[in-house]
Amino acid sequence: MSTPRYDVVAIGNAIVDILAQTDDAFIAAEGMAKGSMQLMFSPGDADALYAKMGPGMEASGGSAANTVAAIAAMGGRCGFIGQVADDQLGDVFGHDIRAAGVDFATATRSGEPTTARCLIFVTPDGQRTMNTFLGASQFLPEAALDRDLIADAAILYLEGYLWDPEEPRAAMRAAIEVARKAGRKVAFTLSDTFCISRHGGDFRKLIADGLIDILFANEAELAALTGTEDFEAALAQVAAKVPTLVVTRGADGACAVQAGTRADVAAEPIDRVVDTTGAGDLFAAGFLHGQAQGRDLTQSLRLGAICAAEIIGHVGARPIVDMKALVTQKLAR
Repeated sequence: MSTPRYDVVAIGNAIVDILAQTDDAFIAAEGMAKGSMQLMFSPGDADALYAKMGPGMEASGGSAANTVAAIAAMGGRCGFIGQVADDQLGDVFGHDIRAAGVDFATATRSGEPTTARCLIFVTPDGQRTMNTFLGASQFLPEAALDRDLIADAAILYLEGYLWDPEEPRAAMRAAIEVARKAGRKVAFTLSDTFCISRHGGDFRKLIADGLIDILFANEAELAALTGTEDFEAALAQVAAKVPTLVVTRGADGACAVQAGTRADVAAEPIDRVVDTTGAGDLFAAGFLHGQAQGRDLTQSLRLGAICAAEIIGHVGARPIVDMKALVTQKLAR
């Protein structure tokens, strides 16, 4: 097996985030489930909700894209595969991810729908409530896969959010086959409980068939996947089926089980939680970067916690500090 040129290549939704501050009353009035993500199935719905937003900021996002952007910021070698439209937001997304040091060469898609956008409402407690119009991202075809890129990455990273539309689901299945034939690892994030409610059967089969090497979940997702609220029982159930299981626990830190060995880390201290958008994405970035560097389980978890703490301290899901310097400083303590 050849030495991979890339640490991580990710496939995910290519989304531009639009973030605005709001309050709990607005979240309730709009019928949103605070702290979750819901899909909007028409551009009209997205436009109507956008019109109600206060002053906002635009930033390229997308769960897996955030992850590889952060890995690149730490010095990792990354690529991304995702579908944008031939429009202004598509140009914004492409520019931002390339500027972050991530290889991105997926051809743009002409015509409707537009590039995906996520309207994110951030409440004073830092919780983010996301409303996503998937747009062009849900039409990522298998033909758009760069098979050489996938085969040349130590880890293929897939996001559960993109499992919902049929076309990219087929593309991700094909990508898993490419990665496994090349002897590479496949990492998968469950993304949200709504993904499990819609596709839990598929996810459980991927796990049962031995196609997932590294699985990311939070406590709620782990409970939804297993059907039990008993954390230790759920952890043991899934850890027995995947080589590496990583579970984030919010303020309680995170834990991982790898080949029967368990490690737990505390959350990194932070003065104030400003915006939790991207916390899970950045945790995955730190952990995957640690694994790609050959770090042990505890060190990889610490890297995840450091990255997550950086992102929740400001608005937006991409790092705003020198991540190499931050990681070096924090790990030296």
